[in-house]
Amino acid sequence: MSKMILGKLLALDVGLARIGVAVCDPLRLAARPLTVIQRRSRRDDFAVLANLAQQQEVVAVICGLPLNMDGSAGPQAQSVRKWAERCAYALRVLLGTPLPVIFWDERLSTFAAQALLAESKQKTAEDAAAAAVILQSYLDAQQLGETLDFGRIELSK
Repeated sequence: MSKMILGKLLALDVGLARIGVAVCDPLRLAARPLTVIQRRSRRDDFAVLANLAQQQEVVAVICGLPLNMDGSAGPQAQSVRKWAERCAYALRVLLGTPLPVIFWDERLSTFAAQALLAESKQKTAEDAAAAAVILQSYLDAQQLGETLDFGRIELSK
């Protein structure tokens, strides 16, 4: 198993109208909601994501994968995988270096985000909170040494 490189991660909860974005600290201990991107065009969306990745100095992107409850990948998961591949190529061009895109199971993240928001009474956007739930789930699994793999995109320079 390769040694894990520390650094901030950007997590995405990709929806048709919005993209929830979360980030974690460089030691990867805690995730927090960052923002919600109102989707306009792929070009605009990728430019905003590249800007956020640069500002936050992230080393990889965690992309929530909307699997079916039985764990299978339906049309929505395939659509997100295709979008993420385009995103990876766009980020490589916009940033001048590739960022790995790691897929992570996002089942129930919206429900967990709703519960979290109801509990905290914060006005954080639900999509950004869902991205934080996805990222925290990923971070927790990494801390426990879980080897779940939902796929990744690694482009060469």
